[in-house]
Amino acid sequence: MRFFVVCPGGLEVPLAQELAEIAGRPECKALGAWVIDPTPTSPTGGVGLAAPISAAMALNLHSRIASRVLLQMAQAPYRQEDDLYKLASGLAWEEWFTSKQTLRVDVTAHRSPLKSLNFATLKIKDAIVDRLRDVTGDRPSIDTAFPNVRVQAHLTATQVTIYLDTSGEALFKRGWRDEKGDAPLKENLAAGILSFTAWKPGQALFDPMCGSGTFLIEAAQMALSIPPGAIRAGMYGDDAKPSRLAYRPLVTSAHGFGFQRLKPFNEAAEQKRWVDLKEAALARMLEKRKQYPSVDALKITGGDINEKLVSMFKGNWQRAQLPDQPVVRQIDALAAKPPGGINEGVMLLNPPYGERLVIKGGRGQDRASNPDAKYDDADEPENRFELNLETGRQSAKRSSRESLKKLQAQEEQDPKFVEFLRQFGQHLKDDFGGWNIFVLTADMALPGQLRIKESKRTPLFNGPLECRLFKFEMHAKRPA
Repeated sequence: MRFFVVCPGGLEVPLAQELAEIAGRPECKALGAWVIDPTPTSPTGGVGLAAPISAAMALNLHSRIASRVLLQMAQAPYRQEDDLYKLASGLAWEEWFTSKQTLRVDVTAHRSPLKSLNFATLKIKDAIVDRLRDVTGDRPSIDTAFPNVRVQAHLTATQVTIYLDTSGEALFKRGWRDEKGDAPLKENLAAGILSFTAWKPGQALFDPMCGSGTFLIEAAQMALSIPPGAIRAGMYGDDAKPSRLAYRPLVTSAHGFGFQRLKPFNEAAEQKRWVDLKEAALARMLEKRKQYPSVDALKITGGDINEKLVSMFKGNWQRAQLPDQPVVRQIDALAAKPPGGINEGVMLLNPPYGERLVIKGGRGQDRASNPDAKYDDADEPENRFELNLETGRQSAKRSSRESLKKLQAQEEQDPKFVEFLRQFGQHLKDDFGGWNIFVLTADMALPGQLRIKESKRTPLFNGPLECRLFKFEMHAKRPA
């Protein structure tokens, strides 16, 4: 089977490395042969691979960087909308799901000659519905909010590819986050960024502006070999206490992953493989608990000036099935010191100061002044596979990004933020010698404002916002 594993733009290299690691696990090798496509040299929004159908279960359970795991159903040339209908209606959808299940179809495009993506979406939807009606005598209902089955199609200038989404809800929705916080960094982006820092379990990791704790929770789960899909896979049974607000009820074990609602994955052989994958993951978790028996052994710490966010981080930590309470303090980042007096480690942060949330209608909202602002996952055009362009015209995405860039340029001039960065840069020089500092920001002028020369900058996308991950190497002060 052919798969396309979707990821945030800029994370294709670490995703390819992660896919190789997953494929190399004994329980995944036992599923059959995996062949991962060459690592993309430019942003593609994901990585392709050929693997047994069972690989969908392993990928959804273990991939920290993936947004979705798409199973390719067909690929063919096209010239007009009727070609899309013909291709989709010729697929045996009845072998994958029933007419009693609800359906959603999304279409994305890159340089497609078609004028309306809405019409293309309608033609593919009609083809699937007509096929099931002709074969079963009944037709599925459409549900754009909470569908049982998701179908995605992608159009290039000449080719159409149709996929079944085996993930359901996007994989960054782990099931542990309290949704009431300010716009959080997506978990899969945080995991990818951690890979760029070269941080390893057992090494000190500190986030002085940790907010609701995304970086630190992802790192702790990595250290303890907790699969990112553990809650959705039901691995904790009755012991798991996912938040009532955790990205809606769909991300709990009651609904799990998209593949669990597809016929082939409910056959006895696949069910047995699913149990084996979870048992192998659980055994690995138990071994890591012995290696890191307490929260102190993890050397993962944080701080934040906002008391509400510190409290939220503690709740998220517990729902993520991590040990004890996190080591976190309510403190201004300008007063934070290296935890435990450690003179080397990794600092990783996504500064909230002065940044703005882009909400519907194009208005801004201050993250620092409004910690209860809700994250709206309807506005998450992470890449070409993440969102149906509901305007029906491909130019909408480009104009939206241009508007966002203009907004970024305006917000970068916030004088309070500029002064904070100047003070914070001096604080890093004075107190964090020997540390590697990584900062994710949409402010391209950040190094100049910190008055520190970066040693590396990595382009990334946080949703629709173009960002940079800046690396600063803080040299230890020489003894007087």
